[in-house]
Amino acid sequence: MRRLVFLLCLMAAPLFAVQPDEVLDDPELEARARDISAGLRCLVCRNESIDESNAALARDLRLLVRDRLLAGDTDAQVVSFVVDRYGEYVLLKPQLGGSNLALWLAGPAMLLFGAGIAVFYIRRRAGADSAGDGTLTEAEEERLRQILDE
Repeated sequence: MRRLVFLLCLMAAPLFAVQPDEVLDDPELEARARDISAGLRCLVCRNESIDESNAALARDLRLLVRDRLLAGDTDAQVVSFVVDRYGEYVLLKPQLGGSNLALWLAGPAMLLFGAGIAVFYIRRRAGADSAGDGTLTEAEEERLRQILDE
C-alpha cells in the first residue's frame, strides 16, 4: 500500500511545479499562461516544460510569462520575447523554417541518399552476376587443365 501511495505521489509531482503564489487571479490569463508554459522547455531539466519543472529557472520563466501576460502581450508576443531572450532551444516544439529547415530535411534526405546507394549497389551486383554465364572457353579450359596438372 505504501508503494502505491509513493508511486501516486511521484506521478503527481509535476502538478506541484506551479506554486500557489504564481497563479494569476484571472482564470483566463492563468489558462493562457499554462498553455504558453507547456510549450516552453526548462533550460535546466531538458525535455521538461517549465510548467512541470521545479527548477528555479523554470519558476523565473513562469513568472516572466505571467508578467508579460499581465502587461497585455499576446501569446505570440510572450513566446517571441522568451525566444529572443533564450534562443529557439527554449521551444519544446521547434519552428519549421529558417535555419531549422535544414535540420528537418536532413533526416529524410539522408534516408533517400542511402536508399539510392543501396539500389545502385544491388543493380550493379545483379549486372555483374549476369554478365558471365559461368562457362569457360576452350582456351580457358586448357589453361585450367595445365594448372591442375602441375
